[in-house]
Amino acid sequence: MDETEFWEIVDSTREAAEGDPEEHADLLVERLLGLDPDSVLDFARHFEARYNRAYTWELWGAAWVLLDGASDDAFDYFRCWLIGQGREVFEGALHDPDGLAELLDEFDEEIDGDGEELGYAADEAYEQLTGAVAPDLGIAAQSAEPAGTAVDFEDESVLATRYPNLWTRFRP
Repeated sequence: MDETEFWEIVDSTREAAEGDPEEHADLLVERLLGLDPDSVLDFARHFEARYNRAYTWELWGAAWVLLDGASDDAFDYFRCWLIGQGREVFEGALHDPDGLAELLDEFDEEIDGDGEELGYAADEAYEQLTGAVAPDLGIAAQSAEPAGTAVDFEDESVLATRYPNLWTRFRP
């Protein structure tokens, strides 16, 4: 599976889910079940590589603004959700996290930002197809610390300065 096919699967299942993150995960599993196990593992590798790339302080700060706080787990789920938003939003957010203010049509912190189930979709599909747990993907684990310069999440003035567009659009 190449990168284009990976993003096509993400996009088509997101569009069919019409904004429902749980439905998106269910549709993704269903779509992956139509593939052979090796292709499911390829999908998982693409997903994991992007998940690790998104482990940055800058992106965590953007998640903090959007979610009004983001614990370690919340940021993990946010990165899965971000991948689920498709290539344009994902790559745009990596390039300029504050640019999410223009890339997102809407954002409801009660619904959006939590893609936990998307993170498990390939594992679930692989297990259903083979009856076995997915093997190690051979991808280096993410580093202990996010990439980039740390952000002081507790200082709202720092967040408002670093993420002016997100702050203006999504914070009261």
